[in-house]
Amino acid sequence: MSGTAADPRFASVRQAPRRQVRLSWSDPRLRNVFWQVVVIGAVVLLVWYLIGNTRRNLEARHIATGFGFLSQSAAIPIGESPIPYTPSVSTYGRALLIGILNTLRVSVIGVVLATVLGTLVGIGRLSKNLLVAKITAVYVETLRDIPVLLQLFFWYGLLQHLPAARQALHPIPGVFLSIRGIKLPDLIWEGAHSAAVVAFLIGAVLTWMWSRQAAQRQARTGRRPRTWPVALLLLIALPIGVWAALGAPFTLDVPALRGFNFQGGMTLSPEFAALLVGLVIYTSSYIAEIVRSGIEAVAQGQWEAAFALGLPHGLVLRQIVLPQALRVIVPPMTSQYLNLIKNSSLAVAIGYQDIVSIAGTTLNQTGQAIEGVAIIMAVYLTFSLSISAFMNWYNAHIALVER
Repeated sequence: MSGTAADPRFASVRQAPRRQVRLSWSDPRLRNVFWQVVVIGAVVLLVWYLIGNTRRNLEARHIATGFGFLSQSAAIPIGESPIPYTPSVSTYGRALLIGILNTLRVSVIGVVLATVLGTLVGIGRLSKNLLVAKITAVYVETLRDIPVLLQLFFWYGLLQHLPAARQALHPIPGVFLSIRGIKLPDLIWEGAHSAAVVAFLIGAVLTWMWSRQAAQRQARTGRRPRTWPVALLLLIALPIGVWAALGAPFTLDVPALRGFNFQGGMTLSPEFAALLVGLVIYTSSYIAEIVRSGIEAVAQGQWEAAFALGLPHGLVLRQIVLPQALRVIVPPMTSQYLNLIKNSSLAVAIGYQDIVSIAGTTLNQTGQAIEGVAIIMAVYLTFSLSISAFMNWYNAHIALVER
């Protein structure tokens, strides 16, 4: 150790002066940190000022704050309620929950129908049949240029001109169209139906697991086991077997005209029907263009190679072209789903009681506008982030991975 300590090489290392880091304004790192601190500080000061100013104004006007009003009794009449609701007994919180469910109801159904209709129209635009191609082109170019609010007014006005209940249109048995809405047969739900739904969900999970196993076996051996018999067994035979084992109940509550109104069945109100039709038709016109451009983005050589193998046109579209086009279709499709959900807030213009309508009535009655607007913002933000997260996951799932 003494010899090592006396080594002149180690002595030079010990005696080397430490490097001093000098910061100057010309250093971009210093400037970046400085301006970030300034911006964050300005935002904090602005938020602190706005909160303090709002609190002082509310206290000066003796306006209560907080969300305690949610437990108060709400005297809001609600025409469409998916859960039990009594205006004189139920609370504002329950009324807002109904508004959220109504918004979720029209949004989910609208997204599914707009996707199906938009996909069909988008494929139709590429049809070799001149009539189909022209009709779908007119559909897209016309409906995209009409504001969605005007379309909602049009469909609502059209439904308002339906005949009265006693002269209701009766296109097929069990279905009535009148100014009171659309009456449809309703399934009387029993425990066997719930068990069948649970069996279907279990079957869907097992089918997905089997599909993954089949894909892994294909990667190892080059041969993929058939998945459709397993899917048929788990998704159809299993739920039907559970339903049949529990008695196979199937009773429909068919609507019937009694006096001046209908009894039984389920009702789609004119407001809900107009909102749903308007949103679906408007959004599907944009989705159609997304689907068309996605299909055209696939190289023409894919079509030619498939046709050279003798594959039919429909099979080529479903199994070869559309899976590749999804990588182009999914990102802009997310924006259309978000637009449909946000456009559902226009329901207040035609009287459909969604979260905007019920929250607006609530803040008018309680005077707590900040809390009401915050609830609306939180609901739409939650919906948007959930859709975005799911679509981003799906987009990553179908992305090409280089090996």
